[in-house]
Amino acid sequence: MNGSKSKYTTIIKSEAQRLGFLSCGISKAGFLEEEAPRLEAWLKNNYQGEMSFMESYFDKRLDPTLLVDDSKSVISLLLNYYPPELQTEESYKISKYAYGKDYHNVIKKKLKKLLNHIKAEIGDVSGRAFVDFAPVMDKAWAAKSGLGWIGKHSNLLTQKVGSFYFIAELIVDLELEYDHATTDHCGSCTACIDACPTEAIVAPYVVDGSKCISYYTIELQDNLPTEMKGKFNDWIFGCDVCQDVCPWNRFSKPHNEPSFQPYPELLSYTKKDWEEITQETFEKVFPNSPLKRAKLSGLQRNIDFLK
Repeated sequence: MNGSKSKYTTIIKSEAQRLGFLSCGISKAGFLEEEAPRLEAWLKNNYQGEMSFMESYFDKRLDPTLLVDDSKSVISLLLNYYPPELQTEESYKISKYAYGKDYHNVIKKKLKKLLNHIKAEIGDVSGRAFVDFAPVMDKAWAAKSGLGWIGKHSNLLTQKVGSFYFIAELIVDLELEYDHATTDHCGSCTACIDACPTEAIVAPYVVDGSKCISYYTIELQDNLPTEMKGKFNDWIFGCDVCQDVCPWNRFSKPHNEPSFQPYPELLSYTKKDWEEITQETFEKVFPNSPLKRAKLSGLQRNIDFLK
């Protein structure tokens, strides 16, 4: 059986690499014992703000065997999104993950191909694909699978490529060879904590999501709080400050995923262009863009707040 596990694991990791994933790690599916008290404390502190979906499916969030019948393994995958070019300095800022097409569809297609390959090569394997909207603790599983460690800014970090990548999972009813967690390499560095404009990193490894610029500019439906005036540093969709200052991101390399190629206008737009954009132009220039999560009205609210 061990020979089969090894063979199956090799098949999966080889195909993940062929599909363009940065890396692939595998863990035994089960209850996330260490994460349970952390998640409970995080929710009790109301760090989720208006992201009420974080309160749902508490048990399923901590145990994938409740999400997928007879699940045995969590296959974690990383997909690089670090852009080949950055926005002009004269622009309002957009988080790098939103430079190209919406990642959900791109990653789901790759996961579907991976699952189909597993079925074709191994046999009757059942599983489900997950990309960040589902109640799966993707960073915890990626860390458990040895793909990196969770940094003080609560993002997954790797020594070789930093943190600019998406995390996704396939949860399958197949026993495989399991990887082991790596060690923490943040050391005494506090760059992310010191740089956060809204002081959202309230302690090492603890982020108050309700104070994060990404939360304010994307998730919050209400008016932006006046006490945050002047703290957004020109961000109108998301925020990359904690990642930009992280020393490990010196090793970020541009992705080679065509769907993540930056929209040309996004790179060239100035503040004036953003201020004058119409709904018609927005739809035409940014089709299938993550920016649509905030809608043009949300971006305009954020721009008004910066003035």
